[in-house]
Amino acid sequence: MLKGKNAIITGCNRGIGRAIVEQFAKNGCNIWACARTKNEAFEEDMNQVALEYGVTIRPVYFDLSREEEIKAAVKEIGSQKKSIDILVNNAGKAHGGLMQMTSMETLKEVFEINYFSQIYLIQQVSKYMMRKKQGSIVNMVSVGGIETNPGYLCYGSSKAALIWATQMISKELAPFHIRVNGVAPGLTNTEMGHYKSEEELNKVLARTSLKRMAEPEEIAKAVLYLASDDSSFVTGQILRVDGGRS
Repeated sequence: MLKGKNAIITGCNRGIGRAIVEQFAKNGCNIWACARTKNEAFEEDMNQVALEYGVTIRPVYFDLSREEEIKAAVKEIGSQKKSIDILVNNAGKAHGGLMQMTSMETLKEVFEINYFSQIYLIQQVSKYMMRKKQGSIVNMVSVGGIETNPGYLCYGSSKAALIWATQMISKELAPFHIRVNGVAPGLTNTEMGHYKSEEELNKVLARTSLKRMAEPEEIAKAVLYLASDDSSFVTGQILRVDGGRS
């Protein structure tokens, strides 16, 4: 599905991001695998995936809260003179807390990672895509940005903002043949997915038709679809992958 294409993926060291790397590599994609800090175990893992599927995976490091690091990383990627066909904005920050218990500092920190950095990365990467007049951008949003449940002011509003931006940016970039979509997972069996209390987890599962959490691979396959030419007439869409959550 992605043979010979090149993708930038953020948050690759674990969870959904790691599963996206696996799915993309399995389908022939070369990857710039982004993480926050240099890690030998991460680099070895990426090397093993690359060898298994016969693709190239290059680790890239930057902190999403530092604009200058994002810009430098994208410039370095661009200097390699390879087409940037896909951007997956996967990295994010979870947070739960009632409105009155949420400081402005915390709200700004969550938005910095879940919204501002994502937009800045799209601005930087889309310049390369616009020159080629092709590309696919997939943002990892969340059903938390669609539902309005108490206790999720930071996370929910940051993801809701990213959903709106995804749909708006899809219209701006459409003339350049760049598609922009979002995947909205429900509860997923990752470290982030387990930050809720057991009581809260059970409440969510009770209103999920399939009565279970998603596995990271199931979310990754949805991202693969939106990144690939199989979804060539899909843009500005938010694909819910939540097991029938209500």
